[in-house]
Amino acid sequence: MATTIRLPDSMVQEAKALAAVSMRSVPKQIEYYYTLGRIADDNPDLPMSFIKEILSAKAEMDDGNVTPFEFEN
Repeated sequence: MATTIRLPDSMVQEAKALAAVSMRSVPKQIEYYYTLGRIADDNPDLPMSFIKEILSAKAEMDDGNVTPFEFEN
């Protein structure tokens, strides 16, 4: 369900600029930052770079862009 929320203009402008660089829409950029913040809040010991790598790996898996690792016997 979509909901309209009010955000400071400065926050929206910053999200807009970063969305363009990341090739996301402004709402998707704000959703991305929400997700990062939520994960960081739940896992304060994890570095932000590690959280971003986890999200990137999850996106690759969701897109089916993975190759199973084969263990040697």
